[in-house]
Amino acid sequence: MDKQKEPKKDVSRRNFLKMMGGLGLVGATTALTGCEHSKEPIIGDFNQPLVGDGWVPEQYQTAKNWPAQVRGRIPIHPKTVVLDRNDQKCILCGQCIEVCRDILSVFGYYKLPVIDDVVCIGCGQCIMWCPTKSLMEKNDIAGVQEALADPNKFVIVQTAPATRVALGEEFGMPAGSWVQGQQVAALKELGFDRVFDTNFSADLTIMEESKELYKILTGKYDKPLPLITSCCPAWVKFCEYFYPDLLDNISSAGSPMQMLGAIAKTHYAKKNNLDPEQIYTVAIMPCTAKKAEIKRPEMNASGRYWGKENIRDNDAVLTVRELANLIKTNGLDLNTLPEKDYDPVMGKSSGGGLIFGTTGGVLEACLRTGYYLFSNQDMPEHLLEFTPVRGLKSVKSASLDIPGLGTAHVAVLHGLSDARVVFDAVRRGESPYHAIEVMACPGGCIGGGGQPRTTLPPSNDMRKLRMNTLYKKDAAMNLRRPHRNPEIIDLYRNFLEKPLSPLAYQLLHPVDFKSRADHIQALDHRRKV
Repeated sequence: MDKQKEPKKDVSRRNFLKMMGGLGLVGATTALTGCEHSKEPIIGDFNQPLVGDGWVPEQYQTAKNWPAQVRGRIPIHPKTVVLDRNDQKCILCGQCIEVCRDILSVFGYYKLPVIDDVVCIGCGQCIMWCPTKSLMEKNDIAGVQEALADPNKFVIVQTAPATRVALGEEFGMPAGSWVQGQQVAALKELGFDRVFDTNFSADLTIMEESKELYKILTGKYDKPLPLITSCCPAWVKFCEYFYPDLLDNISSAGSPMQMLGAIAKTHYAKKNNLDPEQIYTVAIMPCTAKKAEIKRPEMNASGRYWGKENIRDNDAVLTVRELANLIKTNGLDLNTLPEKDYDPVMGKSSGGGLIFGTTGGVLEACLRTGYYLFSNQDMPEHLLEFTPVRGLKSVKSASLDIPGLGTAHVAVLHGLSDARVVFDAVRRGESPYHAIEVMACPGGCIGGGGQPRTTLPPSNDMRKLRMNTLYKKDAAMNLRRPHRNPEIIDLYRNFLEKPLSPLAYQLLHPVDFKSRADHIQALDHRRKV
């Protein structure tokens, strides 16, 4: 008896690409979308909204090989701690490819086949551009809920600067709404034992980073110029992949998130007679790359302090979207919650710490304290709003005359595509700058990959609303200089002694940058801004 023939199945391009992606064949998408450029891509203009005329990739005017409806997608490492993809929702529109290649300059900037890595810096901008929510962050809510339900755990949470001008958008509020007090109230209602402010540790970062720059410029510290900020983990990983020769230029200071976690499990634990092994630290971040940062092997400075390597500085990161989900599933409405204050010891901050949440803010805060270190006097009021480093231009440069130093030359970069021009100049020894701030995401943390998807793709109009709220709150504060924060002063007086002291260096400078260049064959795409 003849075997019954099975009906012939046609394999569509969409199913083929999804099959290849599911098998982890990174080159499949690349070959089919022509992502190894035949010509240099047009640079994104960050002074214009990123929203195009619909989901048509021709907005970049680059040559394509496939119809608009089939453009492939970025590869994802099977063990990533940052991203998840729902294959049933992916329509292969190619928006993730575009932002990864044309704004971040990652996808397509390495040769194929890859050596032994799926290149990703974890920034999450692909999530922000995905029209179907096929791409989302790894969900870590369950682990946090488990810790909150454990009576033996003392659960501490911290909130990043940019979260308080974005969370409200998940509850129907206008973009840029200020919800700091309501966010604190929600976290206390959820059962967190202490709610601390990452703005506090942003001030702490400035104390360490400014002193580091001061020592370099006065010849007391052997480190190359320019000093480049280390707060953005996506930028750090980008540098490890594509510019490993510049790793020595990056500040050794940990990020504000890392510093608060380390202080919580050492100084705060000792001060309050808490077992550091029972402290569970959670960070509410606008950033998906922070999920990878806390997993870096060196991010256990507090564990090394206690001689217990298993103690991590931070145990979990939730994005703003995850926090909104957690608030809603617990039946809370942010609109109706009364405002509450952060808890003391690590709850007070300066305006300098607050503006960390936007591009240019880290460097502006650094100048406020750096001015004091060199001149032994506070920066004049009229200079506190240092406008040359503000705004959404992708590459900003400025100079400031500082008594005791002379003229300081600085640059601010966000969105890594245009930033490559500056990195190339540093590599050639042609950079005039003393310090450079780098943020991977357009707009800095206010446009991070963990923020609400208020516009799709993210727009500069949305970024400006969040940015302007931070600047307005900073301008209204009496405490605007990080070195004047009384809680920071108490921390040094009672525990750390002084910036860059041996203990401060042990706890606040844990970073161990390592070249990842041997995992890829980087392509050199130089272009002019």
